[in-house]
Amino acid sequence: QFTKDDKEVVVTSSWTLVSDEGGRPKSILVINTDITKKKSLEAQLQHAQRMEGIGMVVGGVAHDFNNLLTIICGYSELLLVEMEPDDPSRDLIKEVHAAGERATALTRQLLAFSRKQILQIRVLDLNNIIVSAEKMLSRLIGENVQMVTDVEPMLGSVKADAGQIEQILLNLCVNARDSMPQGGRITVKTRNVELDKIYANEHPYVKPGRYVLLSVRDTGTGMDDATKARLFEPFFTTKEPGKGTGLGLATVYGIVKQSGGSIEFESAPGRGTTFQIYLPRVDEVVPAHTSSFGEFKAPRGTETLLLVDDDAAVRHLSRLALETFGYQVLDAANGAEALQLCGERQAPIHLLVTDVVMPGMNGRELADRLTVLRPEMKVLYMSGYTDDSIIRNGVAAGGSAFLAKPITPGMLARKVRRVLDEN
Repeated sequence: QFTKDDKEVVVTSSWTLVSDEGGRPKSILVINTDITKKKSLEAQLQHAQRMEGIGMVVGGVAHDFNNLLTIICGYSELLLVEMEPDDPSRDLIKEVHAAGERATALTRQLLAFSRKQILQIRVLDLNNIIVSAEKMLSRLIGENVQMVTDVEPMLGSVKADAGQIEQILLNLCVNARDSMPQGGRITVKTRNVELDKIYANEHPYVKPGRYVLLSVRDTGTGMDDATKARLFEPFFTTKEPGKGTGLGLATVYGIVKQSGGSIEFESAPGRGTTFQIYLPRVDEVVPAHTSSFGEFKAPRGTETLLLVDDDAAVRHLSRLALETFGYQVLDAANGAEALQLCGERQAPIHLLVTDVVMPGMNGRELADRLTVLRPEMKVLYMSGYTDDSIIRNGVAAGGSAFLAKPITPGMLARKVRRVLDEN
């Protein structure tokens, strides 16, 4: 093992003793084999497997917190709605609610890393997202850091979650800024690229094809080998205590992988860092932007709802929230109870609000049976589980009314009203 042109080279040697016709040693044949590429591929594979293992553990922990955070944020929000503006306890409840929201943001980052977050996938132009975020990013990184954009005019489209792409830009630019305490330059670049079989052979889990490249390069301090080896691990950080959670790059890694892309980086001490993100290119046209104005209103209703959730605490909170907004609510702990309630009730039930993953009978199975009995009844699914889990249970987030946990009373009320009002 030695260094050549600043690159580490790994060589294996074997030798064979060559004898003459009389059996006496004549010479030694030495064969050197360069296995640098093989070792590099093995290291990449081991790193990917380690990240998968960490992701499974982290994702499971984050999911367990979803229902708890729903309760913390939900009850504190209901209290704030009911409280008088001059109530002396109001500020205390606001602090509880704010802490719950911060915890929710952390769990979302963990879910993004483990690729267990529900994404709102649509066709995007990365250039549009960069232009929209440029002013915000410039203010965030400060006056001593220059922000440069170099975008390809006829950039191809990608399928991804717009908010998550913004999160990638934010995290990479903040990390770049922190690596340049004395100032410097951040360059954000987009390009249409083709990754061939040679590239794919050198990068496990990458398929040859057409991609859109999103690159973020800085002129900062760069990273040593020890830092690069753990770069995407959650909670790993080189910053001072209290200066970072260590989730920024872990979040970027998870978002890219869940979006079907790959991420590479180049860095060396004193030479800055470049992140290169490859997202699959699609031929679909980017749809016109639609405004979400008014989505924060929480309209009321009087319809009858059937609420089904196997978590008693979440079910109680959801019922209280919906009743607060005027709805008549029947609740059940499982599919069997829900079927019994429907069988005993003659009056209309306008909407089924059900958790997806439940013991005995999952939400999709329950909906299929109830809509046969009550074809006029609409369905809203809820879950804190992954896209894969939801698909395995027969629900596709893009094709059904769906609400991802953790939820707040306002979120639930807005979604219920929207589903009820749909034709």
